[in-house]
Amino acid sequence: MGFDLRSSGRDFSRAASRQRARAGLWLALAALATGRMLAAEARTVPDLELTLVPIPAGTFTMGSPADERGRSPNEGPQTKVTFAKAFWLGATEVTQKQWTALMPENPSQYKVEANPVEKISWPEAVEFCAKLTERERAAGRLPEGYVYALPTEAQWEYACRAGTTGEYAGVLGDLAWYFKNTDGLAPKPVAQKKPNAWGLFDMHGNVWEWCADWYAPYAGGSVTDPRGAPDGKIRVARGGGWGDNAVDCRAAFRAAFKPVQRGNSVGFRVALVPAR
Repeated sequence: MGFDLRSSGRDFSRAASRQRARAGLWLALAALATGRMLAAEARTVPDLELTLVPIPAGTFTMGSPADERGRSPNEGPQTKVTFAKAFWLGATEVTQKQWTALMPENPSQYKVEANPVEKISWPEAVEFCAKLTERERAAGRLPEGYVYALPTEAQWEYACRAGTTGEYAGVLGDLAWYFKNTDGLAPKPVAQKKPNAWGLFDMHGNVWEWCADWYAPYAGGSVTDPRGAPDGKIRVARGGGWGDNAVDCRAAFRAAFKPVQRGNSVGFRVALVPAR
């Protein structure tokens, strides 16, 4: 009997294809299990014009080194943080237009629809996230086990850095509205500056952004999916605002405000995260 090289080649090719397919399926299931694939694409809430950027699972160093310019002691000890699951974060701060679609009134001092909503207390930001979760769950648009919420402080810094390790995620003037380029006058419409490497706008400057956490010292060492202190008196805000100096807009800079505080440079952005 003759040996058909073409037939043999086809059989080998089919077997190899099946093997690659099985390997691909295994990798896909493994990635899904860790949350890496889940956030592979951006998500939108179309009627709110709200875009959420995928943030991959991974590890970064939170806080700043001792020799960073303008460093505060509360930015250490540097802590190795691992996120076991991917999540999404709003491409921009929540705008006044988005806020008024879900909430009864706009408390902002500088009333411009495309501006970040400001003069928002921490409980009000949490309420917005809860309403958005309820609304999107009813519409069948929420991934299983995920909710809209404020990002934790660790999630915020990880997303802000977008793989960078310096003071800022790029050239500050390209990324941020702050005291030097706003003349200390007012916030600006979102997404006018360049985004960071992960497609997030205004992570530095424009308005401070509430985080989920109570303010507390860092743990140091290595942690996975940290949620912050279980209780406290003041809440964390990040990113700096339109009237702040460059040093306060650093990726590692931490501010803390009373939860009921309403500042005309304090707003927030939403995250879509594993339910806590």
